[in-house]
Amino acid sequence: MQMKRIIIMGATSGIGRCTAERCIAAGWQVGAAGRRTDALEQLRQLAPERVFIETIDITDSEAPAALERLIAKLGGMDIYLHVSGVGSQNPQLDPAIEFDTICTNVEGFTRMVTTAYHYFATKGGGHLAVISSIAGTKGLGVAASYSATKRYQNIYIDALDQLAHMNGQKIRFTDIRPGFVATPLLHDGRHYPMLLTPEHVAARIFKALVRGKRRVTIDWRYAVLVFLWRLIPSGLWARLPIRNNRPAHER
Repeated sequence: MQMKRIIIMGATSGIGRCTAERCIAAGWQVGAAGRRTDALEQLRQLAPERVFIETIDITDSEAPAALERLIAKLGGMDIYLHVSGVGSQNPQLDPAIEFDTICTNVEGFTRMVTTAYHYFATKGGGHLAVISSIAGTKGLGVAASYSATKRYQNIYIDALDQLAHMNGQKIRFTDIRPGFVATPLLHDGRHYPMLLTPEHVAARIFKALVRGKRRVTIDWRYAVLVFLWRLIPSGLWARLPIRNNRPAHER
């Protein structure tokens, strides 16, 4: 397999960390980014000659410049994988939680994805992939901002895909949609159905990146679930008592 140069935004834990480890094991060059410098340094130690790191907070207006520095360290970028995101239950609609989610999942997401898009457009092509969520397919009352921001990400990638075709740019896009994943955010003593491990999700992500798949729902059970709940009329959906589950995964 040809060695790729991939930058993973949000590589310090969970899905991002496991995906970075899988890419390293495959012999790829990896640019790892996230807010925790210590975790990034631990990742770099796995293959110091092929792993390059940069501490980046995607909510910071200077984050695009930091991404460009990481691209330079890596000697270029073939794949950009956006994993950074936040999510939490907020049925009380606490404004602080709602706006923090929007700041990260919309503003931060847009800031970094557009930077990657412009890089690929300038360089003549590339592969832009994001980890969104099945939560983006329906509005979930216990996590209004989370499901809305994930829908934003789904639509944004669709729009960029069309824009790239309009401009004759050879940019591929992959929208990856996990369900419940066993990360620290879900260690709250609750039972979560169809819980996936980060390692399993990372394996599916890696396969999707290699194959260049456009849209991936992680695990066939979630694919069936999404198919079925899309058939539910809006009036009936609004009356469903979906409670006590957190439709998010820390990455």
